[in-house]
Amino acid sequence: PDQDGEIAQLRQRFAGVPLLLGIPSDSLEGRIRCLASGADDYWLTSMGASDLLTRLRLHLALQRSPSPAAEPISELLQWADLVVTPATRRVQRGHRAVTLTAREFELLLLLLRERGRVVSRERILAEVWQGETAAASNVIEVYVRYLRQKLEEGGERRLIHTVRGQGYCLGDRLPARQDLAGAGRA
Repeated sequence: PDQDGEIAQLRQRFAGVPLLLGIPSDSLEGRIRCLASGADDYWLTSMGASDLLTRLRLHLALQRSPSPAAEPISELLQWADLVVTPATRRVQRGHRAVTLTAREFELLLLLLRERGRVVSRERILAEVWQGETAAASNVIEVYVRYLRQKLEEGGERRLIHTVRGQGYCLGDRLPARQDLAGAGRA
C-alpha cells in the first residue's frame, strides 16, 4: 500500500484485472490504506492462500456477471465536466484522467445513473456491495471520501453531496428541500 505509483502502473498494464494487496491483519487502518492506494481489494496474508483464492474467485465472478439491478449503460456518461466510459472503465474530470478502484467505479456509476436524486445508504449497500454482511458501518462514507478526493484532486468543484440522514447525491448542488421529501425511498 505504500507504493502508490506502482499500483497505478499495474492498473494501466493489466486493465480489467483485479488488484489485491496482502495485509497481515484485518484492521480498519490496514483496509483503508490498502483501498486508498488504489487496490480493488485486500487479502489476509495470515490466512494463507485460501483467503487470496476466495477473494480472487469473488472478483472474477463479479466481472463475469453484470449486476441484476444495473440498467444497460450507454457508451458515454457525462455530468458537468465528468465523463465516464463504462465499457473501458475510463473516468475523466475535465482533461484529467481519474483512476478508480472497482468499488469506487461502481459507486460513481450508481450516483451518475441517479444524478440529481438522493441515493440512500441502503440502496448503495445493496447495489455496490451487493448485501455483503462484512461491509463495515462506515464503508460508504470511506468510499465517498475516496471518490471525492479523486474527483476534486485538481481543485474541481464538488459533485457528490451528502444529504444528512438520507444518502448521497451527484449534482451541481444539494437538491432543493421539496426534492428531498421522497428521497428516503431512493
